Amino acid sequence: MNSAACGFDTPAGPDAVVDAAIVECIEDRICPQPVQYSDLIMLKTSARLLRLLWLLQSRRYWSGAELSERTEVDARTVRRDIDRLRELGYAVEASPGLGGGYQLKAGSSLPPVLLDDEEAVTVAVAVRAAASSVGKMEEAAVRLLAKLDQLLPLRLRKRASALHSVTISLARPEAAPSIDVLTQIACACRDHLKLRVNYRDRAGNVTARLLEPIRLAHTGRLWYLVAWDSQRKDWRTFRMDRVQRLASTGPQFAPREFPGDIAAYVSRSIRQVPYRYRMRIRLQGSVAELAKRIPSWCGVLEVLDEESCTLSTGADSIEALAAQVVLTGADFDILEAPECTAELREIAARLERATRVTLLRADTRDESM
Repeated sequence: MNSAACGFDTPAGPDAVVDAAIVECIEDRICPQPVQYSDLIMLKTSARLLRLLWLLQSRRYWSGAELSERTEVDARTVRRDIDRLRELGYAVEASPGLGGGYQLKAGSSLPPVLLDDEEAVTVAVAVRAAASSVGKMEEAAVRLLAKLDQLLPLRLRKRASALHSVTISLARPEAAPSIDVLTQIACACRDHLKLRVNYRDRAGNVTARLLEPIRLAHTGRLWYLVAWDSQRKDWRTFRMDRVQRLASTGPQFAPREFPGDIAAYVSRSIRQVPYRYRMRIRLQGSVAELAKRIPSWCGVLEVLDEESCTLSTGADSIEALAAQVVLTGADFDILEAPECTAELREIAARLERATRVTLLRADTRDESM
């Protein structure tokens, strides 16, 4: 459809340039109703304001030159757009001089967000899942889901609720960190702010830590923080459910370069925890094959020869250790199990007795029929 067919006249001249995509959208959705040129300018300005809000929210500081480049307008127009945002209630701070720029102040209203179908369904599903993995988040999740449910079309509402309706959560509530603590630490990672926390170690001892946080990691069961420990002068991982109190945040620090891959470091740190019981077993199969079915938190797989590999694992109880070995779903030989052999035999004997009783009951039932 063209503009002439719709009775749409676009003014000529350099001051009458409008976004072709916006014109096409208006022609497709509003024609044959006549569209005033002033409405187009207003729409273009509104679209630019949404873009500006998104940019201000995406990181802490923006220079005027950067915003001008991203929104494709001059610096004077950026300043006018910032004033319009302030009139709408958004607290935008401006820092004059060299190195100055703009930022949304803490506590500003959340900018409008436009979601397509897939993004809307993803948000709904993610909020439901987060409610079971982040402590004290259920109430906030319910409020947000209520708003989404009110706005989502029926077809999307069905898709968003389908997964939740057939899913149960077995997450331990005591292992879920507080949403307030988690969000504050996430902001500290993003803005390079030092953290003072009271942290409880594996032995139950609580100590004060001064940290330079860089990244949060989630294993599917637990949240971890990767940070530089100022007292110990080394990189450390911290379980978020063991943070007893977030004493303070700030001041800012210059982030250190992390020596290697952060994800690999977290995985290695989790596996190398000094467990009470440890075991090393030999499994038939290659590392690549077994890694597909053995959870990473079960232990460390290493190549032994062309046809087998080893798994080093550990746990704080002998029962948990035995369960992790069984989770491999493969035949194995025990290579090293210091102080575990007798207790493992006892567990094996209990299982054998249980299965023997079950078989006897089945045989008795068959004979009586």
